[in-house]
Amino acid sequence: MVLSFARKGYLACVLSMLAIGMSHGQSKLDSIQHLDEVTVTARSFSFKEVIPSQKLSGKELQNLNSHTVADALRYFSGVQLKDYGGVGGIKTVNIRSMGTNHMGVFYDGIELSNAQNGQVDLGMYSLDNIEEISLYNGQKSDIFQSAKDFGAAGTLYLRSRRPRFEDGKTTNIRATMKVGSFDVINPSALFEYKISENIAASFSAEWLSGSGKYKFRYRRINPAGEIAYDTTAVRENGDINATRLEAGLYGKMSDGTWNLKFYNYNSERGIPGAIVNNVWRRGERVWDTNSFMQGSYIKEINSKFKTQVNAKYAFYRTHYVNNDDKLIHVDNLYKQREIYLSSANVYSILSNWDVSASYDLQWNKMNADMYGFVYPERFTNLLSVATALRLGKVKLQGDDLVVNFSQTKPKTKEEAKLETHNQFIDIQIPLSGVEVMGYTAREDLPEADYDADKDISFYPGLAESYIPVKPGMFAIFFPQDAHAPGVSPDGVKKVIVKVLV
Repeated sequence: MVLSFARKGYLACVLSMLAIGMSHGQSKLDSIQHLDEVTVTARSFSFKEVIPSQKLSGKELQNLNSHTVADALRYFSGVQLKDYGGVGGIKTVNIRSMGTNHMGVFYDGIELSNAQNGQVDLGMYSLDNIEEISLYNGQKSDIFQSAKDFGAAGTLYLRSRRPRFEDGKTTNIRATMKVGSFDVINPSALFEYKISENIAASFSAEWLSGSGKYKFRYRRINPAGEIAYDTTAVRENGDINATRLEAGLYGKMSDGTWNLKFYNYNSERGIPGAIVNNVWRRGERVWDTNSFMQGSYIKEINSKFKTQVNAKYAFYRTHYVNNDDKLIHVDNLYKQREIYLSSANVYSILSNWDVSASYDLQWNKMNADMYGFVYPERFTNLLSVATALRLGKVKLQGDDLVVNFSQTKPKTKEEAKLETHNQFIDIQIPLSGVEVMGYTAREDLPEADYDADKDISFYPGLAESYIPVKPGMFAIFFPQDAHAPGVSPDGVKKVIVKVLV
């Protein structure tokens, strides 16, 4: 922490004078004393967001008429939520129409995963113990993160409630009861205890039960060829019986924090299936057990270096049974184990320039009681290196913003080729000399081959118009703008800024 004063050394002098005054008698302090403004600043490794995020936290979450995290995500824009069957169905999320396995879901900073299908069932996570939900259409701007964070097309962060106590209190107790249609009963309880000034514990429990039986209108054609409606049909085998247990231990230390968390979810669910040819009773059922223990340690070594270590052990059990007498009897048991270790480090080279390096190691193994099962085992190593530079109101990070400084060669209009980019906006800024830039609307040009690696397409012929761009001026070209830069008799020094669309 750095102290900055309006007058250098003034505070130390004042404090010395006060100390001397107190030693000679209280009378010298009988008048009001005035100090110049004192500013307290601290070194921070956090950044302003380059990629905008959507967040729900605090009372916003409490006021939602929602049971699970999946229900809350309906209030976010740009999200595709898949709900497979009501209160007891699997719920997954994706963005930009990419698969669910491309979406990173993090619980208290550590990724949730499923090596079997890559899907995370958000229906397993209740809002009763969630403090904040954040959604990024990409990755976070903060480079102080695990390698897993960098490897996702989109990221969803779930932050569980951390114990907070009012003055003089050492315990917090809360109990809720929710009821709903189709026999839904959902009681929950939360207990938090302040062990010491720096250590606190929490325990959360929840039970969810529902029959999933609802009436529906079934359309069919009777033997006479007429359309008939059966209004007495009832959805069957859509029930759920689930319990969630969660325990956490949270600690503070000098320039750092740590936490340990245990999570267990058990459920028995029916799979209602599709209604085909008057068949709406299915014999499919699934039992799920999702348990994990994870811990996180964050320490600011000094004003320039900060480190974070994460560890996790997870166990997943899935038992699937199909008792439909018209189909082959199925009774399969799947087990997954996971060990995850992560180290993230950030170093401040300058006051506005930081670099980070992260390494993740993950082990997964899957077993099943099926004949001929291959028992897959996977070791995953992830390494990431990132940098962030803050230049006033401009921040450069990763591939979102690319800045090139170049010296162009002399070029005629015939030598300057028209080009377009699909992924980036081009900002051309000459620094020395006058650069003439050609322009043609992309829609007026024929189709051209696209080089995806270089994000560029070239077109034959001259541009429709040419514009001189002088130092102090700049030209912006969007993906729909074909441009022929670099026309100059002597060449120019220039800056090319590429902004991700």
